[in-house]
Amino acid sequence: MQPWHAILLGFIEGLTEYLPVSSTAHLLLTERLLGVTSPGRTFEVLIQLGAIVALLSVYSAKLLRIAADVGRDVRTQRFVIGIILAFIPAALVGVMFHSFIKNVLFETPLVICLSLVIGGIVLLVVDRMTFKPVYKDVMDITPMTALKIGVCQCLALIPGVSRSGSTIVGAMFFGADKRTAAEFSFFLAMPTMAGAFAYDLYKNYDKLSIDDASLIALGFISAFISGVIVVRYILDFISARGLSFFGWWRIIVGGLGLALIASTGL
Repeated sequence: MQPWHAILLGFIEGLTEYLPVSSTAHLLLTERLLGVTSPGRTFEVLIQLGAIVALLSVYSAKLLRIAADVGRDVRTQRFVIGIILAFIPAALVGVMFHSFIKNVLFETPLVICLSLVIGGIVLLVVDRMTFKPVYKDVMDITPMTALKIGVCQCLALIPGVSRSGSTIVGAMFFGADKRTAAEFSFFLAMPTMAGAFAYDLYKNYDKLSIDDASLIALGFISAFISGVIVVRYILDFISARGLSFFGWWRIIVGGLGLALIASTGL
């Protein structure tokens, strides 16, 4: 892997992590096109930390306010409980099927591309549906509704489905407006991504090499920068323009991937 590979992959990670387009799919397909990879996919795991830090930095004020209020405010306590409940389903399923996901699904471009296309069609359909939002503030989502959204997040363990896509669509079906659904997806990303990062690091720490430190640093910085930009502006974009743009994005990328599989084997 060359330095420009690391910068490009980091940029893609930060750009796509919080969009409903599947960062995993974009990383895996780009790596196949570039002909690069890393043992145990440690590089891909570690640059996720850049996207996590980006989200935490943008949401630092809100997180500090939640931390200050959680001991005295029932509404805040209920929200925190909801995030914890929403995190549990994907964490359990991810640990149970970790080997299958990493060794089979991640190595099957056909599954990734089909998931992109199908997910894109779902976003187009959902964006044209009429919902009557019950939740217009992320703090009002109940623990039971949060748990249901967390179950939807399990679908994202299939590469190409998209963690943010599955949680945004799930939240909309369970009563959140588009902006609230996207923001809940942000909050749920914090424990989900941190947990996935910690678990993957634990499973693959023996594959880390000091020789890769500079590449990982480049990827981390690139993911952080693009992640900050996306997190700052995506809520307003989704509120104003909906999900159709991302639906077509997914269909185009997945379609190109399927064409490459058919012509070259990718």
